[in-house]
Amino acid sequence: MTQVAPRLIVGLGNPGPEYSETRHNAGFWFCERLADKLGARLNLESKYHGYVGKVGNVWILLPQTFMNRSGQSVLALAHFFRILPNEILVVHDELDIPPGQLRLKYGGGLGGHNGLKDISSRLSTQDYWRLRVGIGHPGDKSQVANFVLNRAQRAEQELIDASIDRALEAWPKMAAGEWEAATRVINARPPAPKESST
Repeated sequence: MTQVAPRLIVGLGNPGPEYSETRHNAGFWFCERLADKLGARLNLESKYHGYVGKVGNVWILLPQTFMNRSGQSVLALAHFFRILPNEILVVHDELDIPPGQLRLKYGGGLGGHNGLKDISSRLSTQDYWRLRVGIGHPGDKSQVANFVLNRAQRAEQELIDASIDRALEAWPKMAAGEWEAATRVINARPPAPKESST
């Protein structure tokens, strides 16, 4: 994989305050914190169907179309600014990874994620970068929809927040297109929590 710096960072989630703290919005959480870290202001841009900010050559996008139509927003911005799929990083929640863990990878399957399905359909490719933020699995497939649209328990949320911190620490490597180095940092299992001695 050649070193191609990202030009568009997309956080996936659902719009509205009722969804802001639900597990499905983990992609929004990362992008909001990245924008804060970089000093980017996110403004609602109707022609891109989302909140948009820019720092240097990098766009940050939070689609406001609801998850299953995320691609509408991604395609609108990418097409207008001639951003190629391999210059896009999509950040999203991942059921198959436990809270506290992350996976950075290029391309691959969609894992039943409706946001990724719509983006891949509209871009006509699955070849773009994904940062998967582990949220865990309820254990029962019939409970998935309810699970992702609810808040994480406090201990789980702390693990998710810590994993986002780790991803943000790797941001300079991603921004430089040093994807292999970023992958090593992001995909490493976090250290086990130390037993508190009382």
